[in-house]
Amino acid sequence: MTSTADVDRAVDPARTPPPRRATWAALRPLVLRLHFYAGILIAPFLLVAATTGLLYALSFQIEKVVYQHELTAPVGQTRLPLSGQIDAARKAHPQGTITSVRPAAEPGETTRVLFDQPGLPESTQMAVFVDPSTGQVRGELASYGGSGALPVRAWISELHRRLHLGEPGRIYSELAASWLWVVALGGLALWLSRRRRSGGRLRGLFTPDRAATGSRRTLSWHGSVGLWAVVGLLFLSATGLTWSKYAGENIGDLRAAFGWQTPSINTGGGGHAGHSGSDAPAAGSPDAGIDQVVTAAAGKGLSGPLEIVWPAKPGGAYVVKEIDKTVPERLDQVAVSPAGQVVGELRFADYPLAAKLTTWGIDAHMGLLFGLVNQIVLAALAAGLIALILLGYRMWWRRRPTRGFGRPYPRGTWRAVHWAVLAPLVVVALVVGYFLPLMGISLAVFLVIDVLLGLRARAAR
Repeated sequence: MTSTADVDRAVDPARTPPPRRATWAALRPLVLRLHFYAGILIAPFLLVAATTGLLYALSFQIEKVVYQHELTAPVGQTRLPLSGQIDAARKAHPQGTITSVRPAAEPGETTRVLFDQPGLPESTQMAVFVDPSTGQVRGELASYGGSGALPVRAWISELHRRLHLGEPGRIYSELAASWLWVVALGGLALWLSRRRRSGGRLRGLFTPDRAATGSRRTLSWHGSVGLWAVVGLLFLSATGLTWSKYAGENIGDLRAAFGWQTPSINTGGGGHAGHSGSDAPAAGSPDAGIDQVVTAAAGKGLSGPLEIVWPAKPGGAYVVKEIDKTVPERLDQVAVSPAGQVVGELRFADYPLAAKLTTWGIDAHMGLLFGLVNQIVLAALAAGLIALILLGYRMWWRRRPTRGFGRPYPRGTWRAVHWAVLAPLVVVALVVGYFLPLMGISLAVFLVIDVLLGLRARAAR
């Protein structure tokens, strides 16, 4: 006699527990559905991040062109002492107080004297550019953040990070970075498994199938481009999360717990480098002058490009930093007292490995670590990600139904996954969702949408 349950299963096959299969055969539909929903719903955020990221990769060269007059000066036969260059900047810009100086590192460059003055936005200073040979002031511009970005690059950077929406704008970039690694790894697994099942040669993994047509041709290009870009996309996701609001705070707490923080220099009791509210130390002891400070730093092996940061407290130490972030990097620091004595040293070679990796990762993400080559690679990655997203939408558009998001892969396949595999996956998802909160929330939204679509489909039958 046929039971009611048997009739229900015959009418609705999705209610029939599927047979147990090999792990990947059971997981593949789950990965397909996740890749599908992330592609449809998260791809717009990724597209914006990739487009603004492409613009940022080009911003270094744009900055050099737009501000060529301020950044360059005729090569002279002689060079004024740094103190004379600073005096020229102070005369041209009497308001505000000096916070740091970046001497010209190469012939034809200008010296950058940075002032703190009222009315500027947070983390913004006024940079005065001085010809090191003549003392002529070539111009002044707002300088943003520790990287010293000038207005054009700073505007592009803010567009990439926050869309000029302030703190709420960081949500978009964090959501994109949180999902990029998941989409990339899922796509890699699907592409490799598809080629293995179809018996494709290794060459077919890296190059599109030119003989294919229609959707197969689009998929071939999507998979090949993704395979070339996957390592770079994983890198951008991991390093991008360090700047994020919620995940970034969790990463910072994790680094602090394991002692992976970037060390700071001991300035010999004078406090960390910063702005003291006056142009020169005043603690009773004579100030040997900025030229002697640079000479003392040179005696410890520091060479340009340099940044000399004014003391945080009256009578405190100057901090002289190497700021060459290209390989081989020069990032050593020394603290020099007003009397010209070196009172503290911090060598990049002594950084913990995790701090070095963090520095290298951030510098590479910003296009600094390998200079122009780094920027070209970033631009290629951004263009590749844009192509992947557009190809993905093209595939969805070709196979879309009349209504809804498209035809994702069948529901209920998770029941074919053995509990010994499914349970750890659930735990991993919960842990990742905790450390990457926006990803956890959006994943929950995906599940709700999927359930609602399933209920609607069942009610329509």
